[in-house]
Amino acid sequence: MAKPVADPTVQLELSVDRSSPVPLYFQLSQQLESAIERGALTPGSLLGNEIELAGRLGLSRPTVRQAIQSLVDKGLLVRRRGVGTQVVHSQVKRPLELSSLYDDLEAAGQRPRTRVLGHALVPASAEVAAALAVGEGDQVVRLERLRLTHGEPVAHLCNHLPAGLLPLEDARLEATGLYRLMRAAGITLHSARQSVGARAANAVEGERLGEPAGAPLLTMERTTFDDKGRAVEFAAHTYRASRYSFEFQLLVRS
Repeated sequence: MAKPVADPTVQLELSVDRSSPVPLYFQLSQQLESAIERGALTPGSLLGNEIELAGRLGLSRPTVRQAIQSLVDKGLLVRRRGVGTQVVHSQVKRPLELSSLYDDLEAAGQRPRTRVLGHALVPASAEVAAALAVGEGDQVVRLERLRLTHGEPVAHLCNHLPAGLLPLEDARLEATGLYRLMRAAGITLHSARQSVGARAANAVEGERLGEPAGAPLLTMERTTFDDKGRAVEFAAHTYRASRYSFEFQLLVRS
C-alpha cells in the first residue's frame, strides 16, 4: 500500500485578514510564495488537497484554487496528473551587482548545472571588438552555455573573451562558473558596464529555454573590466522571466 504523503502546508502558519483590501487569494499566494523562497516548502513537496486547505483557512475552494494557479503561472508550482500540485523551485532573484550567475544560484540553493553548447575561437564582430577593445576580425573566444537549476534551463549565456586570457576546458566550464575560473587564473574583476532589457522569445530561444515562442525573456549585456582597466568579458545573456528576476536597490539622493 502506498504511503500517504504529508501535506507540508500543515506545518506553515497560514492566515488571511478578511478586513484587508488585499484579495484573499493574493494573501494566500504571497504566503505560499514566501514559504517557497525561504525553503519552508522545498522543491518536490506536494501541496495537500485544495478542499482541506480551504477548510483549514475558512476560504472557498475557488479562492484557494486561484491562489495556487497564480503560483503555477509564475512557475513556482506545477500540476502533475496523478501526482498533485508540486513545488518546482523558487524564482531566482539576482541583485544587480558584479557577480556570477553560477555563484548567485548556488547561494540561493538552486543547485546550478551547466551545459556547454559551444566553445571556439571566432573572428570578433564589430560589437564584440568595440566591447573588448580589439580589432574587428581579431580572434576571440566565444563560449555558449545553458545554465540549469533542478534540471530545468534558466538562462542561455553567450560570452566573448580576449584570446589567450585564460585556459578553458569544457569539463571545468561545466563544473563551475566562469568568474570562479577567472579568479583562479589570477584575474581580479573590478567593474562592469551592464544593460538589462526584455523581449519575446523566438522559436529557437523558446525551445532552448523550455518556453513557448513569444514568452517573455529578460536580457542582459555586460562588459567586465579587471583591476587594470582591461576588458576581459563581453556577455549577452537571456533569462526565463518565469524563473528569474533582477533586483535593484535604490537610494534617495538628498
